[in-house]
Amino acid sequence: MTDHAHADHGHGHVKLEYQPSIPIGNGKLCLWLFLSTEIMFFAGLIATYIVLRFGVPANTWPLPHDVHLVESIGAFNTFVLICSSVSIVLALEASRQNQPGLAKGWMIITFVLGAVFLGVKAYEYKEKFAHGIYPRRPRSLIHEKADIYYVQAVRTELKARFDKMLPHEQEYQARVKELEGKADLSTGEQAELDHLKRELLYRPLFVSLAQWTELKAAKEDDPIKRRQAMEMLADAIYPLHHTLRDQEQYIALLEEEARQLPTSIQEVSSQQASLQGDSDKLKAELAMLIEKSTQLSTQRGKLQEQKDKLKPIEAKPAATSALPRGESFVSLQPAEAQPSPAEQKLIDEIAAIDAQIADLAQQQKDRGVAAGQLDEQIAALKARHEALQGRLDLLPLLKEAEQVGQPHHGLNDFLHGIMLPMRIPSGNMWASTYFLMTGFHAIHVLVGLIAFVLILFYTLDVKKAHVIENIGLYWHFVDLVWIFLFPLLYLF
Repeated sequence: MTDHAHADHGHGHVKLEYQPSIPIGNGKLCLWLFLSTEIMFFAGLIATYIVLRFGVPANTWPLPHDVHLVESIGAFNTFVLICSSVSIVLALEASRQNQPGLAKGWMIITFVLGAVFLGVKAYEYKEKFAHGIYPRRPRSLIHEKADIYYVQAVRTELKARFDKMLPHEQEYQARVKELEGKADLSTGEQAELDHLKRELLYRPLFVSLAQWTELKAAKEDDPIKRRQAMEMLADAIYPLHHTLRDQEQYIALLEEEARQLPTSIQEVSSQQASLQGDSDKLKAELAMLIEKSTQLSTQRGKLQEQKDKLKPIEAKPAATSALPRGESFVSLQPAEAQPSPAEQKLIDEIAAIDAQIADLAQQQKDRGVAAGQLDEQIAALKARHEALQGRLDLLPLLKEAEQVGQPHHGLNDFLHGIMLPMRIPSGNMWASTYFLMTGFHAIHVLVGLIAFVLILFYTLDVKKAHVIENIGLYWHFVDLVWIFLFPLLYLF
């Protein structure tokens, strides 16, 4: 019984083991504290993006294709990061099993996958920059809407390029003819030909696209037509046609304009011909008046010569008035010369001719003013005719640049490197948030890659498993952030 009592008494004792701190290492604790701050940071960024994205009016936030985001590329990068998370878990398991070589191999694979992710992201950034999409406005070509400021920006850009091309225009045209005359062109010559053709397009684009729209926006009475002209300019450069139906509607507008322009050209030509006839008639009358005035001037000159040849009557001393005795006075005033009858006749004839010349001069002035006004109207009609014809000649290029059925279209994509200002609603806000979130994420990826490089210098046996585990936690966090970014940026 004593033994039983002692046994019961032994079972009644519980040994407690006290830990001096929480049962995780200091490194992991610091990592979790760091990750908690990073979670709050990215949560704030993502929440801000969600508020901005879904707080704007409907259809005023760019779709992925509007800003050259490709869903398949984003999905590929997501797959790469998921694979990297798997590989770092395998590296941890190899390290715990004391297989340092295998662990190092998986770490190298994780590093390569992370580098692939950054490489793809760099390619996406390059595509944005190549299309004028920057995180800040000074270098960005994005305009929020197609208004008069957008038209002015397009005109200014094309004017600068047109002025730069103009001194070499004839040289470029001659070179284009020379290259087009060759049967076989080398790769370099073909590239040169494409470049020269693109340079020569700056004239029609400046005159028949930018100036045309500017005149429409400034002088069109109908505000709807003014708005439509500016929208057509934006659609020609960087269209936001999301469906095939949108593209077909745009082509229909261009075709309707192509049908109306010949009628307008014919009307202007008729007005120009009519005014030209009136101008020719006025100029013929003006020529007759000038000829008649010349004849009268010649006749007057002859009469003046005859008058000058006539000898005037000599002046007689003026009569002296009676003076007191002893005084005398001699008048110094000569008597007025009286014209002879022949001279008086010539004077009268000259005066009559002067009156006719003055009347003819007034008629010449009136007809000259009228002819000048007609010439101004004719010049305006001629400029209008050239503008209409230039616009008609440009429409086939605009239709071809639409590239119906293609995801990216418009002059900016069709004429590679032209880089004109583009209209993207909320585009600057999108660019700021996109580059901010993906930029910070890319920095975190880069930090992870640096950590991978540093750990590769160690022997990744079981003693270093905790280091791989800590780095793996950080890398899983980076992957998790991308899991949230991918659908927000690429799918909505």
